[in-house]
Amino acid sequence: MFTIKKYVVVDSLEEAYELNQSRKANVLGGLLWMKMGKKTIQTAIDLSNLGLDKIEEKEDCFEIGAMVTLRDLETHEGLNKYFRGAIKNSVKSIVGVQFRNSATVGGSIFSRFGFSDPLTCFLALDSYVKLYKGGIIPMKEFVDMPYDNDILEKVIIKKDGRKIVYTSHRNISTDFPVLTCAVAKVDKKFEVAVGARPQRAALVLDEENILSENPTADEIQKFADYVASKLVFGSNMRASKEFRSHLCKVLVRRSINEIGGM
Repeated sequence: MFTIKKYVVVDSLEEAYELNQSRKANVLGGLLWMKMGKKTIQTAIDLSNLGLDKIEEKEDCFEIGAMVTLRDLETHEGLNKYFRGAIKNSVKSIVGVQFRNSATVGGSIFSRFGFSDPLTCFLALDSYVKLYKGGIIPMKEFVDMPYDNDILEKVIIKKDGRKIVYTSHRNISTDFPVLTCAVAKVDKKFEVAVGARPQRAALVLDEENILSENPTADEIQKFADYVASKLVFGSNMRASKEFRSHLCKVLVRRSINEIGGM
């Protein structure tokens, strides 16, 4: 558990930003991972009064506020329809409904956890983060940026017509993932994001043009091998690096085959 010395419900992003410049301050989201540690927070910053808990569908994109919960992602009709359930699939196995009703998009994305299912899914989409001071940054750049004291306002996902499939493997349901995988097809090209390696998600592109528009079984196998060769896998209590490498190839093959049927 943690101890809070001062709790502030801010009235503006500027106030939140100024408070967050202190190393002893923490922006609060759902608090679900934070409470698993043991620390003293001098200033806790609550963003709940800033209207960041909405999902807005626009003509060319979806805008997802930092305080939107994972359950909101799971049940949003527009997101599920446009992305054919991929975003729902990326959160539905995270612990349980009560947990997902509290865990926020901001907490999952800004923290860039290695085990983050939504981060893997968003990385395979044409997505961006909007930071209060840093502005709009592509997710593929943000994922590797160092941590700072900026404030995440929202995630933006462009409607570019891509097909996407999200899969993960867990030793038991609701546990942390052993591996996460999102495969997208856009403009006849495939992109793959793989997370829980157990490092944070990374994006692999078909830079060698291995896959044709309608790939054969041999092409798919070759590409799966290529993706695994481009990534670094590690071992922990859930799986060995060898198993993760093998699993990556399996999930990539399955996902490409599923996209073919969309």
